[in-house]
Amino acid sequence: MRAAVGFRVKSGWATAVLLAGPAAAPRVVDRRVIELSDPAVPTSRQPYHAVMGASGGDAGARLEKHLTKVVERVTRRSVRRLLQAYRRAGHPARRAGLVVGSVIDPARIANDHIRAHALEGRLFRTVLERAVRSFRLPCAVIVERGAYATAADRFKRRENDVKRAVTELGRAIAGPWRADEKTAALAAWMALR
Repeated sequence: MRAAVGFRVKSGWATAVLLAGPAAAPRVVDRRVIELSDPAVPTSRQPYHAVMGASGGDAGARLEKHLTKVVERVTRRSVRRLLQAYRRAGHPARRAGLVVGSVIDPARIANDHIRAHALEGRLFRTVLERAVRSFRLPCAVIVERGAYATAADRFKRRENDVKRAVTELGRAIAGPWRADEKTAALAAWMALR
């Protein structure tokens, strides 16, 4: 049975949802949060905020390099463990989709604080995408704002029907089915097609 994993990328973590089955009738197999930062290194959750607070120059550049390496190490380990767990459970993911808040170029943002958020968004998105691809999974990046419209176009369905179908996917599992889980499931569903 085909399986695909979708991620909703956040700063320092991501929600992962694994769907299995044909795209016409997918089902949720798993949902969980994975770390993209190291809890033992709190500044790795918002590395560019930490760099902004550094004393500039070489110190800031060294801190950025260090925190980027922490994010890369943790993300790769998290993705490896996730994919291994899926394989052991008999649902090896074959494709992936990442839902992100934005793909804006941080250099275009004048406000330092907002630029730090954009830099973090880009960092976590690119590091997660690279980690997923390193395990030979094709991966698509989707901006959250247009995700349902993109899916509606791809599935040849109305956007409200797609939203309703994604909501229904969550009824088969225990616990809440939040927006992050829904968009991660949507990315996985598109990756199944």
